[in-house]
Amino acid sequence: MDEEQPLRGFTVGVTAERKAEEIGALLARRGARVVFGAAMHTVPLPEDGELAAATEAVLAAPVDHVVAVTGVGFRGWFEAAEHAGVADRLREHLRSAEVAARGAKARGAVRGAGLVESFTSPSEESAEVLAHLLEGDLAGKRVVLQVHGDPMLSFRRALRDAGAEVVPVAVYRWTDPVDLDALDALIDAVLRGEVDALPFTSAPAATNFLARADRTGRGEQLREVLRDRVLIACVGPVTAVPIAAAGLPYSTPDRSRTAALVRLVAEALPARARG
Repeated sequence: MDEEQPLRGFTVGVTAERKAEEIGALLARRGARVVFGAAMHTVPLPEDGELAAATEAVLAAPVDHVVAVTGVGFRGWFEAAEHAGVADRLREHLRSAEVAARGAKARGAVRGAGLVESFTSPSEESAEVLAHLLEGDLAGKRVVLQVHGDPMLSFRRALRDAGAEVVPVAVYRWTDPVDLDALDALIDAVLRGEVDALPFTSAPAATNFLARADRTGRGEQLREVLRDRVLIACVGPVTAVPIAAAGLPYSTPDRSRTAALVRLVAEALPARARG
């Protein structure tokens, strides 16, 4: 094996949108042939006013708990508030609330907004944040939940069942990718046996990759190929949820970071080939 380029001779499909170039460069540096096919597109909600309305709902009454789900989402919320001229008001409004962060990136965004977190999920899983919240008495409490694409309906239901008022703040929503042809070409390459690995960096990308194949009559065949011939690598347990739900095998790195994901692919693919 080429220690400098362990992925020489392998092809890796990249489904990310936001970090596609970064991931592709890291893989290519290790010798991989990279095929790009973004599986989803991120649409900021400030474009259609939904986020502004959610922010006004937050400001309408005192807040007891804030949940920061993603770093990029929480930062995006405050950037939109800054643009609307209400960032200082929002910061002061949330200062007395207990803030829970789902992982280190969310915690960094909380601190960047001038707030202080009282809890950070060590595993970076929403279930851990929910369990922490449910340890307290939520009856009559107002909980602001920053969501990022996934509406987190079961999370919200559990809080409401505990007596809380939940105010969701959706910063982004997901749509089909801008270039559907590239996604279809990547799916076809997988079906032809030309792709050795698929790293996923978000649950929506994994969901829509499978859903696009289903909508175009290729879902069953795709799952067969993925199950038997392709290394699926998910950056973390949240990203892996739709893959696990489809009954597909996958691997995750020790740390939920892009560089760790690429290292996992670079180590696992040659090992599979030798096996």
